[in-house]
Amino acid sequence: MVAMFARVILSCIGYNPNNPLHNIIHEITEPILAPIRQIIPRMGMFDLSPMIAIFVLGLIIQASFRLGS
Repeated sequence: MVAMFARVILSCIGYNPNNPLHNIIHEITEPILAPIRQIIPRMGMFDLSPMIAIFVLGLIIQASFRLGS
């Protein structure tokens, strides 16, 4: 979830392919975001897939805590 927030922040700054931090965060988050983008495409210049991914990851974390209790 931290990587998703970092990706959102870095996307506001601008993607720099020469920056290793950008590449690492992209490699971590893209397997989660790519399937979401296939279902919900971009709306103009807005990409809602990180917000949806954060919401779904939050639900999964809450469900795992409830099952563990």
